[in-house]
Amino acid sequence: MFCLCALLLSTKAYAQYTPYFQNFDLSEYNAGNQNWGVSKAKDGKLYVANNKGLLEYDGLNWKLFTIPNKTTLRSVLAKDNKIYIGSYEEFGYFETDAKGKLNYTSLSQMLDGEQFLNEEFWQILAFEDTIIFRSFRNIYVYKAGKITKIRPSSTVISCEVVDGEVYVATLKDGIYKLEGSALVPFLDNAVLDGAKVVSIIKYAEGLLIATDLSGNFLYNGSSLKAWNAPINAILKKYQLNALSTQKSGNLVFGTIQNGIYITNSDGSIVFHINHENGLINNTILSQYIDEDNQLWVGLDNGLAHVDLKSKSAFFNDVTGKLGAVYDVIDYKGRIYIGSNTGLYYLSSDGKLIFIENSQGQVWSLKIVDGDLLCGHNNGTYLVEGDQIELISAFTGGWVIKKVPEINDTYIQGTYSGLVRLKKVKGEWEAKHLGKTTIPIRFLVFEDASTAWAAHAYKGLFKVKFSNTYDTITSIQNYENKGLSSTYNVRVHKIKNTICIKTNTGWQRYEPILDSIVPHDLLNKNFGKNSYIISDDEVNVLALKRGDLIHLKPFDTENSSTTLESSHIKDRLIVGYENVSQLDNTHFGLNLNDGFMRIDKNLPRSVYQVYKPSIDGISVNGAPIAIPNDTPIEIPNKNQSLLIELSSPKSHAHAFQYALTNVDPNHWYKIENGALELSNLGQGEYALAFRTVNESGTTSESTRLYITILPAWYRSNLGLLGFTLLAFLLILLFYVLHKRKILKEQLILKHQFEKDQEILLKDKTIENDKRIVELKNESLENELELKSKQLANTAMAIVKKNETLLELKDELLDHKSAFDNYYAYKKLIKKIDTSIGHEDEWAIFEHNSNQVHEAFFKQLVEKHPDLTPKDLKVCAYIKMDLSTKEIAPLLNISVRGVETQRYRLKQKLQLESEISLTDYLLNFK
Repeated sequence: MFCLCALLLSTKAYAQYTPYFQNFDLSEYNAGNQNWGVSKAKDGKLYVANNKGLLEYDGLNWKLFTIPNKTTLRSVLAKDNKIYIGSYEEFGYFETDAKGKLNYTSLSQMLDGEQFLNEEFWQILAFEDTIIFRSFRNIYVYKAGKITKIRPSSTVISCEVVDGEVYVATLKDGIYKLEGSALVPFLDNAVLDGAKVVSIIKYAEGLLIATDLSGNFLYNGSSLKAWNAPINAILKKYQLNALSTQKSGNLVFGTIQNGIYITNSDGSIVFHINHENGLINNTILSQYIDEDNQLWVGLDNGLAHVDLKSKSAFFNDVTGKLGAVYDVIDYKGRIYIGSNTGLYYLSSDGKLIFIENSQGQVWSLKIVDGDLLCGHNNGTYLVEGDQIELISAFTGGWVIKKVPEINDTYIQGTYSGLVRLKKVKGEWEAKHLGKTTIPIRFLVFEDASTAWAAHAYKGLFKVKFSNTYDTITSIQNYENKGLSSTYNVRVHKIKNTICIKTNTGWQRYEPILDSIVPHDLLNKNFGKNSYIISDDEVNVLALKRGDLIHLKPFDTENSSTTLESSHIKDRLIVGYENVSQLDNTHFGLNLNDGFMRIDKNLPRSVYQVYKPSIDGISVNGAPIAIPNDTPIEIPNKNQSLLIELSSPKSHAHAFQYALTNVDPNHWYKIENGALELSNLGQGEYALAFRTVNESGTTSESTRLYITILPAWYRSNLGLLGFTLLAFLLILLFYVLHKRKILKEQLILKHQFEKDQEILLKDKTIENDKRIVELKNESLENELELKSKQLANTAMAIVKKNETLLELKDELLDHKSAFDNYYAYKKLIKKIDTSIGHEDEWAIFEHNSNQVHEAFFKQLVEKHPDLTPKDLKVCAYIKMDLSTKEIAPLLNISVRGVETQRYRLKQKLQLESEISLTDYLLNFK
């Protein structure tokens, strides 16, 4: 009884962990939620029967393929080069053509549709050279291109192939064997009547018959009995739906209500994976274990991949209660977990239990002198079972180190400096050592009286203690003694050498020089950007380098190994990674939602990388046939070349390529498994592709040879065409040139004639112009002559009138001398008539108008209110006659002329400073 209880407790303790698993939700594979069947092809590609069609996964990318009627796929089987599927009233297979494309072929069309009306095909089996399709009503055997229908007497629940035999389980009539095309009764037991047999597998010397709700049974060939295993009652409760067997003999049970149970061959639970520890859904619809011991699970809402090959396991807290884990330890058979929310432990049934009054940041857990001490934000606690006791109120217990060669005395690095912890008569005492209050996160002893302390954020210090360790005798800052960087300093003791890690790389303390010098060996072997994440007392050297964690056990001959970064991707607490000792064979790595349980005997590498295959080649979006070591010839038309790669058997991988005929040593990363090349110039290209994993391991390369054909204008036909075109162009040039010369000659002739005509025309115009000029000169001369004559005439009139006036005056003066008054009057009258002779004035005015026609015309246009008398005055002034000379012409006095000139100036609106004579003489 004691042994049984111990076994159960051990089983529960181990089952609180899970292997690594990864969920795939709808957003990742972009199809339906339910996945009814899972199978893997020999090339490693995963195929899933999904609500929306057939899913294909090559380890990097998901693709969806549908059948013509687009119905839900209920089953799938990858066999040889074909992917068989079963659906509603439809079954057939997908096959890859020469271009890498999956094409569907229906097999059900070989039958009369009424033969399987309303049937869904839930299972597909491969047996020898036949493929078996199962619905609830019938079995269809496909062999040599023919389909045979077998109709059992009862509802068909499942079919299995075990040791070269096909077993058919029915609901009411027991289990049959399929022999040829006949069903032969094999086992009909009342216990199985009405039970739904989920699976039949080989077990020991007989068979294990698993049902959904009635439990599991063992059949040895003669008797059937219930399987007395711990898992049996659980499967009855949560309804078994799928069963698989590992090569190790472990069994994998998929349930409807509570996820996956993994047991050993005796049925004791090893792992339990369900929604509580991270599985995306608890309902298992299908499952498949491949040759690499990888479990693929089809869920009612999503998919999951479980790595059964790895020896590492995980404790996952998906509730968020635990928070980020900073340390984990196994103390007296119980796992204690320190996180940013407090201190927890795992109960015997795998439950996470919070220890009261421990809320807050836990930094470290350490077994010291048989006691478990917890370094906490509030101080340091002694842990006893599920109780804690404060033994030091100095906050922030980061690190505890035992004083070499001194029993019961420990030095602790805290927020406020160094604290001595000492066990006196079974009780712990804490004393601050003074001298410094700097926060110390890393601490290592050089000898019994000397320690090196690294500031939590900046600096490195050498500390000397008194003989009694009651105080610090000296503390020396090594910032100016060769320390390459004062930030992010870590200090370790490796093979009796004080080693320091800073932002710029590894250094070491040189005692003879009393200074810090570069550590070339560690920089070379570890890398400048790496740092140690395990304590000096842990029996493994754990090194963080980039995204990878390398482990090197100290007490085994095993070489170093690298943890799969995909297992811990985005789960590490960067800067606070910590590998702790759980027990003699296991280590713990803290994560932001739990921890990883690492097996000490972890092999160097459990995951290989495989040579990539070329799945498809497209030119400008059009698929072409995939060649077999023969060059691809592509026309030179600014083509876009897309090459799709896959390596489904590789784990956590990517691809690289190199142009081997250009630079064979330069490899470029390929994104998402597809390489697109554009605008390749004429010539030959030798491409090499390889697979690379997270640790840098590479596979053999796959070669592809591409020939970009010359552009059409560089081909022989193009050269011939160019030659012919050149000849035609020369001939055309000759003809056109000759025509051009003739045309130009004709144009020159016409131009000459035109120029002559223009020249003659210009000469004629020039002569006409000269004639006009001569005529104008003659007219001007004539005008000038007439103007002079007019002036002379005016002067003559003036002189005549003056003489007559003088004569008149004389007569008037000698009036009395005349005896005959009548003769006197007559003489005076003749004189007056002669002075104001109208005919003379008319002639004068006519001649004046002819001489000064333009003058009068423009003057009247500008000053339309001028009277004829005004115009006469203007004419006289224009002829440059004085006032005195004008008076007799007008037969008025000089005073009258001046009055007339004044009025005329006003009519012309001239300013006072402007001379009327100048205005009229210059008027144009």
